[in-house]
Amino acid sequence: MRILTVDIGTGTQDILLYNSELDMENNFKLVVPSPTMMVHRQINQATSEGVPILLSGVTMGGGPSAWAAEGHLRKGLKVYATPEAARTFNDDLEAVKDMGVVLLGDDEAVRLPGSVRRINFQDFDFPSISRAFGSFGVSLDDLAAVAVAVFDHGNAPPGVSDRQYRFDYLDERIRKLNRLSAFAFRADEVPRIMTRLQCVVASAQGIDSPLVVMDTAPAAVLGATLDPRVPCCQSVLIANVGNFHTLAFRLGSGGIEGLFEHHTGLVDLGKLEVLLRALADGTLRREQVFNDQGHGALVYDPSPIGFGVGEFDVVVTGPRRSIFTAGRVNSPQNRLRPYFPTPFGDMMITGCIGLLAASADLLPELADPIRESLHGAGRRGLAPWDVN
Repeated sequence: MRILTVDIGTGTQDILLYNSELDMENNFKLVVPSPTMMVHRQINQATSEGVPILLSGVTMGGGPSAWAAEGHLRKGLKVYATPEAARTFNDDLEAVKDMGVVLLGDDEAVRLPGSVRRINFQDFDFPSISRAFGSFGVSLDDLAAVAVAVFDHGNAPPGVSDRQYRFDYLDERIRKLNRLSAFAFRADEVPRIMTRLQCVVASAQGIDSPLVVMDTAPAAVLGATLDPRVPCCQSVLIANVGNFHTLAFRLGSGGIEGLFEHHTGLVDLGKLEVLLRALADGTLRREQVFNDQGHGALVYDPSPIGFGVGEFDVVVTGPRRSIFTAGRVNSPQNRLRPYFPTPFGDMMITGCIGLLAASADLLPELADPIRESLHGAGRRGLAPWDVN
């Protein structure tokens, strides 16, 4: 049984082709540029050549792609976009127009002259992934499932903060189903408000396999729990430090006992220590993070947990995890003892491992071989919060 897992971030997309007949360490994997970084390069190339661009396709991850489009406009060059692609920059299309982007319907876009450089927007490009594996003689035919993770703020109504909206969504999911796989969905069950996840589903049309989509940060945190040292703790703090967002969960016997999410660019080690200590002792408040331009915080169990007594204080994963070591020598007040998990020997596939674990929950017909691979012989017992 084989499952393709794709964890799509800002810097890279991390790909694991799981095969239940192999040891986990022998599965094939790729770490390649993220779709938004690829679009960033395409737009910059068009800018250097001085040609107008048309952005079409579906809503995808922004950041680098948006920065490149803004740079193109600053050079006095035209940026055309279809509405679906334009929502990559902002769900409010009037705000996109204010950037200087010219919105066109599909029929109008087709009629643009050939001198306009066409750039397709999509997070999940199965044909490209299939060709990459195919160049090494590996076919992606007959997959049992496909699982894809992206970060999705959700489509906030006019006048509602994106930060507030996302955190209300996180709260609703946890109250409905208190486990990390609550942030994963089968293709036909994705909430309508999660427009980026919906676009991944649209991009996967034609794939003859069940599709699971998930938020990236919970996928990474779930994957980190599969490191053999992590389940030894009765309770634990796990932080995923992404390029744009840092999301930390407190997990214990009650499942998800609390969390906070902030923008990585607005935190340093000292601020993270304050937030993590408050999450551990149950005193963290939503406004403490929201008023600092973060998304917010939720505490479901205010009972304090042990801090500074075990092997480590916090489990840290993600591409910006070095924030937990940078400057420590010159900042003695920062006494956090981080542990950097490497599930199955590779930090870069942590999100893919989380996608696999979530797929076992959502696709019960595939659960037994997945769980045997993740928790099988030679591995320690399950943690108290384990979704299984």
